[in-house]
Amino acid sequence: MTSFMRNFAVSALSLAMLSGCAATAKNDDTMVVAKSTGSTLIVPLAQPPKAKQQLTLNQIMANPDWMGIFAQGAYWSDDSQSVYFSRQAHQSPVRDFYQQVIGQSDANKLPLDQLHLADQRNGILNQAKTQKAYIYQGNVFVKNLLNGEIKQITRQNDAINGVRYLNGDDLAFWQGNNIFRLHQSSGLVEQIVAIKMENEPKGIQEPSSFIAKQQHRLIQYVAMEHDNSLTRDEYRDSLAKVDPTFSAKPWYLGDAEVVSEMSLSPDGRYVILALTDKNYDWRAEHDIMPNYLGQEGYVDPVPARSRVAEDAFPGQRLVLLDLAEHSKKDITIEGLTGFDEDVLASVKAENAQAQGKTYKSEKTPRLVQLMQDWEWNQSAIQWHESDDKLLVMLEAVDNKDRWIASVDLQKGKFSTEHRLHDDAWVNYNFNQFGWITGTDTMYYLSEESGFSQLYTKTTAGKVSALTNGKFVVDNVTLSPDAKYLYYRANKDHPGSYNVYRVDIASGKSEQLTQWLGTLDYSLSPDGQSLLLTASSAIHPDELYIQPIGGDISQLTDYTSTAFKQYPWQVPQVVALNSTHGAEPIYARVYLPQGYDPKQADKYPAVMFNHGAGYLQNAHYGFSGYFREFMFNNLLTQQGYVVMDMDYRGSKGYGRDWRTSVYRNMGHPEVEDLKDGVAWMASNVNVDPQRVGTYGGSYGGFLTFMALFNEPELFQAGAALRPVADWAHYNAPYTSNILNTPDVDPIAYERSSPIEHAQGLQKPLLIMSGVLDDNVFFQDSVRMVQRLIELEKPMFETAIYPVEPHGFKQPSSWLDQYRRIYKLFEQELK
Repeated sequence: MTSFMRNFAVSALSLAMLSGCAATAKNDDTMVVAKSTGSTLIVPLAQPPKAKQQLTLNQIMANPDWMGIFAQGAYWSDDSQSVYFSRQAHQSPVRDFYQQVIGQSDANKLPLDQLHLADQRNGILNQAKTQKAYIYQGNVFVKNLLNGEIKQITRQNDAINGVRYLNGDDLAFWQGNNIFRLHQSSGLVEQIVAIKMENEPKGIQEPSSFIAKQQHRLIQYVAMEHDNSLTRDEYRDSLAKVDPTFSAKPWYLGDAEVVSEMSLSPDGRYVILALTDKNYDWRAEHDIMPNYLGQEGYVDPVPARSRVAEDAFPGQRLVLLDLAEHSKKDITIEGLTGFDEDVLASVKAENAQAQGKTYKSEKTPRLVQLMQDWEWNQSAIQWHESDDKLLVMLEAVDNKDRWIASVDLQKGKFSTEHRLHDDAWVNYNFNQFGWITGTDTMYYLSEESGFSQLYTKTTAGKVSALTNGKFVVDNVTLSPDAKYLYYRANKDHPGSYNVYRVDIASGKSEQLTQWLGTLDYSLSPDGQSLLLTASSAIHPDELYIQPIGGDISQLTDYTSTAFKQYPWQVPQVVALNSTHGAEPIYARVYLPQGYDPKQADKYPAVMFNHGAGYLQNAHYGFSGYFREFMFNNLLTQQGYVVMDMDYRGSKGYGRDWRTSVYRNMGHPEVEDLKDGVAWMASNVNVDPQRVGTYGGSYGGFLTFMALFNEPELFQAGAALRPVADWAHYNAPYTSNILNTPDVDPIAYERSSPIEHAQGLQKPLLIMSGVLDDNVFFQDSVRMVQRLIELEKPMFETAIYPVEPHGFKQPSSWLDQYRRIYKLFEQELK
């Protein structure tokens, strides 16, 4: 244990809730909400706590295990009486698994030979909800939920890809391009689908050329062998039609595509497939990342993903197989409303005009695929529980449309049930949808109102909005009795999330939790309790249990005593007036120790820019940027004011806030940073001529854009793993916001820092990991060369040979933040 941990002083931190705070919470570390009108502060900022022992960089950049080894991936047991989770030490290659019974203080570590008997997070229930099928280590298991008995169904090295119950309790599972049916009555395993991504064999062919016909005519043996082969083939075909012991006839779908996804209907009759061009690759041959510290002493060429400038995803096509009739239907996209609209016409016209050309809009079928995104864990294919009814969610490859479509299984046709169009891009976070059990009604999330809200739609076409307001709804769960839809929302304040449920029949919502911070939830299988993963400003995530309608209780306590007892400063949420819009800009503010708003010498300040762009950090919970949280605390102990802003484009504030950066990345955000500096100068006695900025990834990109385009705004900046040229970033993220370089070069030139580097006037520190497979090290190399050629002497670089995008080694974190701190000390004081 380090001296830092041994010598932490116990310091009780209590900030009284002031008027205007968003919600009454049961957690104890509250955050002050400060609102400003012009330069008048309505709610006074609280004094920061005084620390007897000041932080050091060695302490806060050390192995983070000293903070606690926290529960991860928590989920309910099948009987709703306990919780399973894992814990993994920093950089440990393996994790340990635990079970904690509700009401008990300690969790039991699961031995390795018992892991296969532990309740599994994911699984499929039969219709009676008496059995649960799941995949563990690539094999299929079935658990009897009435007596707890577990049976292993398969034991093989080739992993099973999916499993589902069919009507009548038979079990289906698929492996590669094959689907098998386990008959419960007999135990027979039947292969019901065999998909061959190759051309169908031609069989025995009649002679066609002159020489072949002559051979058959003159050589009796050749003719006899040909006739015998025909007879054998005809016999096998006849036998297969009448012999019940034969497996299903294979499907030959050609050699030009691969199966991306497949799903079987509940009655086992239909299979829907998503097919993708087999020649599409996630990388090109030259897309490599050199590892200069290879284990054999050589430079290892590590494969890396394609750049958006080169990535040409061909889309997917859907195919419907009828197993009863052995017929195939290609599902065309004509049933999707707007399937052939030229949604990029105005963008193409603007770019054509810039090149002295004229663009003529034309209707043409658009590329589509099953909905894919980073935070969505359900299938884009949703079968009705009992009827042959199918919903699919599709997205346009151009990112402008998302459809929920029903599929006519007899005709193989789409019918649009809901179209979400966005002239910018459709949000990839709010896409949950599905059937309400026992009905023909579907539910779905949509951002059509400007905020993600929850809707239902009947087969008759009646749409009902179950939620409405300027808040964000996500994480929807249907209750076991199908009476309620549970959801998470930030109704009271953009930075505070709670759990709600809405009565589907009446449309009445009720708030179930009263938490000031961030949380996520899981509804117990019996529908009686919530498992919460929750944090507050200075308390990392722990697990809590709350019965529906009852009081919350803490289940885990893995935060270290050293971390809990240190007097961390609670960052205070402020709502800044924007000079470029009606909506406020939310930010966290950290004040220097001994803060005096009237002292003659104004304070230096630092602006931290969060990463990802679409991410929320000015909230009431514990920041995912825990090192930066501690570094900001350290800066305040050294006399700095620190601001951490949710600039435009950030998450949690609705569609307009998100899309304000469309085709214009780095400009609205810097305008917001400028408003932040002005606010600090007016409200917390900051010297606007002594403000620096830092951030990683998207935050590093903003550091570039601020220093290049507003050279008087910050006196110094540190860009960590920064994006320098969006044409080199990945396609799924970048094409949302900037389209693609071939279509919209204007947006890329406007938004890429390397195009603005000539504006640099103040000291800049660039730091990158050589093994960064997200923002390539090449980004920084190209930027450095550009600055050299521009004869800019005011920048320095630091490289980290073993680090990926998210640094792992404590020594690298320490070196990085030593340099940042030194930069601020030299330039801001």
